[in-house]
Amino acid sequence: MSKQEIIFFQNTEENLTKAIQQIPFDKLFILTDENTQRFCVPLIQEINGIKGTEPILIGAGDIHKTLETLAFVWKTLGDQGASRHSLLINLGGGMVTDLGGFAASTFKRGIPYINIPTTLLSMVDASVGGKTGINFNGLKNEVGVFAPARYVLIDTEFLKSLDRENLCSGYAEMLKHGLLSSEKHWAELINFNIEHPDYHRLQDLVAQSVRIKEQVVEQDPFEKGIRKALNLGHTVGHAFESLALEQERPYLHGYAVAWGLVCELYFSCIKTNFPKDKLRQTVQFIKEHYGFFTFDCKQYDRLYELMTHDKKNDAGIINFTLLEEIGQIRINQSATKEEIFEMLDFYRETMGC
Repeated sequence: MSKQEIIFFQNTEENLTKAIQQIPFDKLFILTDENTQRFCVPLIQEINGIKGTEPILIGAGDIHKTLETLAFVWKTLGDQGASRHSLLINLGGGMVTDLGGFAASTFKRGIPYINIPTTLLSMVDASVGGKTGINFNGLKNEVGVFAPARYVLIDTEFLKSLDRENLCSGYAEMLKHGLLSSEKHWAELINFNIEHPDYHRLQDLVAQSVRIKEQVVEQDPFEKGIRKALNLGHTVGHAFESLALEQERPYLHGYAVAWGLVCELYFSCIKTNFPKDKLRQTVQFIKEHYGFFTFDCKQYDRLYELMTHDKKNDAGIINFTLLEEIGQIRINQSATKEEIFEMLDFYRETMGC
């Protein structure tokens, strides 16, 4: 898998213009959703090479990360004369970069694309690493391909337009990266004031987070081994997210990841002796900033069933990424149904739901 170039910048016009000039194309397209159409498109629409381009507009939120939306993007590209030499710019959050990357990598067997993430979640997670896809059959990211963007252009100025919930959502992935990397970085994240953020400091933390993910992806671009580390919190988190979608009470992805971390760090304590004091500190941070996802024991079987569809599983065995210590990763750790139910018990007792 080719390496994507990630550029941090504070001059959108200069850097986007340079990126576009590096990719020969016959026609340019921009994919955006209803939120970024309003708040972010005005920041790029007067740039040379983009001026006059009418964005392809899709609905905002994970509820629109569907086969129907993907087909709409394919059809629009075709109707507007896109060829295999065209270029797609994905301007938006994780849903836009995931779906747009999938659309680009499959249209005409693949056209080049650029990601311009506008949310914290898409900056530190969705737009980096080459994973693309859509939700399908009630399951998160069930269909997709590995296909990196030519460029990922990150301007943290976009973060100033985010509401608290979207900021917290992306920060959960950063917290996960901290747990995977070092106690120093984890402590920086735990002690950062996310309610009243220092955006200059946040920019540094975002850059660290992106570097951590880049290093993992470079070692294992197709998730055959160590890249599975990035799924910490996601086996349970995706199940929470899918159940919430089924019940028509969707939550932002990062919230589900944060709640998944509560369960999987607890299991790390039980199975790989992760330190209890670090579990308590992390759980306390999550309780303070993320609230909780409510469910009862009658839904344990459904959550378990959703976990059986996780892409890390092997021959029907549910696999987890666990930690022995911060930065000491143990992939491919299996759990029985009883152990998973114990995790869910701990979550409900600890989170007070």
